[in-house]
Amino acid sequence: MPAVTVRQKPVKNPLFARIYPRINAFAEVHGGLEHRRELLADATGQIVEIGAGNGANFRHYQPAVQQVIAVEPEPRLRALAERAAAESPVPVEVRAGRAEKLPVPDASADGVVASLVLCTIADVPAALAEAHRVLRPGGRLYFYEHIRSTRPGLARRQRIVNLVWPLLGGGCHLTRDPESAIVAAGFTIERARHFDFLINGRTTPSSPCVIGLARKPETPSQ
Repeated sequence: MPAVTVRQKPVKNPLFARIYPRINAFAEVHGGLEHRRELLADATGQIVEIGAGNGANFRHYQPAVQQVIAVEPEPRLRALAERAAAESPVPVEVRAGRAEKLPVPDASADGVVASLVLCTIADVPAALAEAHRVLRPGGRLYFYEHIRSTRPGLARRQRIVNLVWPLLGGGCHLTRDPESAIVAAGFTIERARHFDFLINGRTTPSSPCVIGLARKPETPSQ
């Protein structure tokens, strides 16, 4: 998959980039590994992963995946992703770039992976429009995201905590509705599993999650 040269403002978040690998390791011990395996179990062909972070997904891609183009804007995390790519069971190329303007040609991917990233992106509609652009007709969007709770008490707690959460969590927002944004971007959601990601049996403001699959239409909408 050829690269597309795109000039973009660099994203630097050195504090979060330093602590994120520890946050991810903690999450994996409590179930994150199983979530990533579920997300990627049926991924095939040419894949573009947006906001690849430190490359935590790479080891979970199956042999049906021919190549992964992993796009990560933060330099420190991108360096960690490059190390993870060297140990991936499938070919992974790590590229600098932002989800809002992917350095990938039109209609060149069979799948796009958004894993715990739509909560952090400044312009979610632009990122999903880019995912739609780079996918071939009928291509798949694999998503695993934090979501706004449907329970009034927890939703209220999320709104309060969200006043400071993005400052501490690398721009992560607790109150977004990624499924509505995915549908608005022209995708059809084919499956979605909603669950609470519990830590030691307890619910946290970031517990409500969804793992799902959406598809770009085979033919352009009229």
